[in-house]
Amino acid sequence: MIAALKDKNKYKKFIKDFKFAFYCLTHPLDGYWDLTHEKRGSVLVATVILLLVLVARLMFLGCTSFLFVQVNWARINIFTYIASIIFPLALFVVGNWALTTLFDGKGRLMQIYTASCYSMLPYALITIPLSIVSNVLSSDFAEVVGILSTLSLVWSVILFICSNMQIHEFSLLKTLLFIFATIIAMAIMIFILLLFFSMISEGVSYFVSIYKEIMYRVG
Repeated sequence: MIAALKDKNKYKKFIKDFKFAFYCLTHPLDGYWDLTHEKRGSVLVATVILLLVLVARLMFLGCTSFLFVQVNWARINIFTYIASIIFPLALFVVGNWALTTLFDGKGRLMQIYTASCYSMLPYALITIPLSIVSNVLSSDFAEVVGILSTLSLVWSVILFICSNMQIHEFSLLKTLLFIFATIIAMAIMIFILLLFFSMISEGVSYFVSIYKEIMYRVG
């Protein structure tokens, strides 16, 4: 990623694509239409936005004043917390692409990923400065902090729906139905993955027990 930015032309394209992400904030229908039909936006910028979202989540935990957020660090695993964001996103992208492809959805896998990451930008833009500013605010501003936090999520959800609707060229109702169907597909994929890893674990345990039995008899 860093090496790609060293090239001057690539750097200019990165800045242009990043500015386009801000255009999508206020012009979601036009922006996400251009993302697929005018080939605007990029996977690189989408990944940078995803990293910003991860930073925002960690800052929300670690930097937000205790007056607004109480965190029990003994019960929090940072890596699990990060995976709880990346893993559902990966499942949604794959599940949504698989389902929509069967029903004339126009979006490709990387377009779904790019649009999904772009739609999370409001969360990062609001949460990062809010986490910092919260340390100089009194408890009287708890309602304001709550409203801004909710705004970041609602704004992102609206952009997410718009992005899915535009890249697949679906109606609003069809988009909502496919998002719901994708969530069900995600649950099925999680079940299959858990079953798969459970079978592997049992298989490994079986061969380990055989190995121990052989070593015991040989010894």
